Amino acid sequence: MNTPNKTVGVGIIGCGNISDAYFNGANTFEILNIIACADINISAAEKKAEAHGCVAQSVDELLANPEIDLVINLTIPAVHAEISIAALNAGKHVHCEKPLAVSLEDGKAVLDLAAERGLLVGCAPDTFLGAGLQTSRKLIDDQWIGKVIGGTAFMMGRGPESWHPNPAFFYQIGAGPLFDMGPYYITALVHLLGPIKSVRAATSKAFEVRTATSIEAFGQELQVNVPTHYVGILEFHSGPTLTMTISFDVHKHGHSPIEIYGTQGSLKVPDPNTFDGPVELWTPTTKEWRSQALSHPYATNMRSIGAADIAYSILSNGQRTPRSSGALAYHALEVMHAFEKASSSEQTIVIESKPQQPTALPLGLISGRLDP
Repeated sequence: MNTPNKTVGVGIIGCGNISDAYFNGANTFEILNIIACADINISAAEKKAEAHGCVAQSVDELLANPEIDLVINLTIPAVHAEISIAALNAGKHVHCEKPLAVSLEDGKAVLDLAAERGLLVGCAPDTFLGAGLQTSRKLIDDQWIGKVIGGTAFMMGRGPESWHPNPAFFYQIGAGPLFDMGPYYITALVHLLGPIKSVRAATSKAFEVRTATSIEAFGQELQVNVPTHYVGILEFHSGPTLTMTISFDVHKHGHSPIEIYGTQGSLKVPDPNTFDGPVELWTPTTKEWRSQALSHPYATNMRSIGAADIAYSILSNGQRTPRSSGALAYHALEVMHAFEKASSSEQTIVIESKPQQPTALPLGLISGRLDP
């Protein structure tokens, strides 16, 4: 596909901590032109606008701005669906921070409205478009480990209350370790292996109340209203089965973030919350783990790469499917909900959605572009 000679006007709604990474990442991609930003706290929007050279507007003003074609939704998860629906109703395409929504019903409502309006929805995480996970995909696709038979995925720690200034929301509905970090792991796995067919799982929580030790929230008691330890078995349509543990209850562990096992070798995949490596390969020939050179660009913090990807699709007039699509994000959301359904019912949950596996990025990309 030829590189577009146009830019897509972008408005950012939500000017919290993560917004700086999106502003900075957008500077890399020539297709993105940030016009304005908005926040419920207008002073926050004004600070970001001054720092990044755009205009501060109210949410309503931004949604009515005719220069804006694409809204990047960086609000809190509880209002992701509400803001995305408002943007779609205003005739804007949307790229949303993860998760797509809290409930499956709201996630479906976003996708249905986009289809009705002829608009595109994309969603984070887009870290799978970075150098580390694209290199891992290349090694799998090129059969360096043979036919994939299984794997493991681990995200385990002690939770955010020791460092986050406002950790209480991490233990409420729509958060917890699975909804906070699960999208990175599930999206990365679908990128590598294709969509998930079924989930078996058990969940638990170690504490009913946790105590914050961060400077800003020191001593605050945090009510825990979600599970904080999830263990699951994921079956993929492509054949492999994979075990996953996502937890805020573990002091220390020695597992790789993701390992993929094949008939001809094994692959260590980097942390899916990052864009770089390391990527390590073991084969019967080498008989040792060997670090692999990264085959693709974008190894630094490239938030907005997913927004750039959807921008290319906007300008393609329907000829290009975005990689970090709403359909992929809905699939991740359904898989996350399936963990608790499988645990409470003690049954295997069949996943109804089946998105297209994202297309791998081509080799030899010029910096700032996603298509040849």
